[in-house]
This record gives sequence, C-alpha cells and structure tokens, in this order.
Amino acid sequence: MEVIIRRQATPKEPSPLRRARLARGWTLEKVVEAFDQRTTGGHSGVTPTMISGWELGRHTTSHAHRKTLCAIYGKSVDELFTHQDNHLGDHGDGPQLLARYADLNEAMLTVVAQARECLIVTGSRSRSTGYLQAIEAALVASPALIFYRVLHGPPHYRVLREHLARLLEIRDPRDRSLGVKTLNLGIEEDPLAPERFFVASERAAVVPIPSLTSHEAFDSGVMLGAGPASRLLDHGRQAYAAARRIETVADVQALDVLRERE
Repeated sequence: MEVIIRRQATPKEPSPLRRARLARGWTLEKVVEAFDQRTTGGHSGVTPTMISGWELGRHTTSHAHRKTLCAIYGKSVDELFTHQDNHLGDHGDGPQLLARYADLNEAMLTVVAQARECLIVTGSRSRSTGYLQAIEAALVASPALIFYRVLHGPPHYRVLREHLARLLEIRDPRDRSLGVKTLNLGIEEDPLAPERFFVASERAAVVPIPSLTSHEAFDSGVMLGAGPASRLLDHGRQAYAAARRIETVADVQALDVLRERE
C-alpha cells in the first residue's frame, strides 16, 4: 500500500532500505517480483515507484509491507526503516494539550480551515453542526482539497449521516477531473477494530482524548504539528483502503444511525 507523507529532502547517502537492495544487486522490479512471490494469487499491487518512494523516505511503508521486506532482506524493522521513522519527532512541533471544549473545538476548526492539500477525519460520533458545516465549506472553497472520512461503525447521530449525504452533493467520488479522486468516504465494519478519532491535514492534527474533567464530556484533546500529522494522514489513507466504500446517497441512506433520538 502506498501512502504519501510530506516530502523530505533526498538523503545524500542511500537509505538502509536501498542499501539492502543494492547489496543483492537487485533492480526495483526484482523486489516487486519477490513481493508477488509472497502474495496469495501472485499479485501484491506493489510497484517499482512505490519501492523507490519507500527507499527515499518520501512514503511510509505499511506494517504488512515492512514485514515482507524484512523477510525478503533478512533484516529487522529497525535496520530497514529508521530513515522513515526518524522524521516523526524532528519538526520541533510538540503536542499541545487542549483541556477545554472551546479550545478543542477551535483547534479542530483550525485544522479544517487551514487544510490545503489533504484533510482526513475519522470516527462515527461527530454531531457538532458547526464543525461538520466547516468541513463542507472547506470542500466547496478548495475543489482540489483531497478529503477522506472513515467511519468506524455506523454513525451515532443523524446529523453525521446527513453530513455524508451533503458531501456527496458537493462532490462526486467518481470525478477525476483534477486527476485524482478528491472525495473518499468509507466505513470500517470490523466490530473488533478499535475506534480512532482525529482530524488531520498536512499542517496539523487534533486527536481527542478522554475528558480531563468528567466521564461524559467531549472537551479534551491534543494538537499535533505537521510531522506527526503527516503520519496520521498515512493512518487515515490506510484505514480508508481497508474500508467499505460509501459512494452514493443510497449507500448513506442504508447506514443505520445508532442514536436516532438524538
């Protein structure tokens, strides 16, 4: 799976991942062949371009593909992927605690408003009309903004289902007029999968956390800078890749609402 992160400068020295390939005298195509041989059906979906991006640190290699590369080269994760992982904490943008609802809400709205390239929202519990309307406004104002919404189970509130329907009125998931798909809606239906809640762009991210004031409030979170946010974008893209697509109004209408009375 190929997931794009913020571009890093091409390293002067070959990355450990590239050195492992060159030590065997392999081409990128040979690595693809090794992937395919280890994949049921003989087609992994990995391409030479993906492998090159992993080697350059321009893309994050998924957990499953890391495991395969470790098996191919006979090396550990630490040996092969330090050049990808060491970018996580080198941006000087440490977490900021948000301990009041007003601060949490403002931070989430800021992430939405400042997104220019990609915006990803996860979770099925959104019910703030102002926040949902801000997302819709961002998609109208920035047609090239690539948007993902990944639900973890059915929506809890009717306002979220109505929001999904409005997104489909704003954009068509089948449209490729800008060269890419700009509306990506999906639902993860595995009941054993953990729920994840965040809003992330290429600039920042907000991750709600359990309330610091009560067991029932939604008023606390952590704001992250561009470095960690880029990894949450990776996370969101991979979650969408594993999700069932929501592509039509009929798909939205078929979603159960867990709390119809609220």
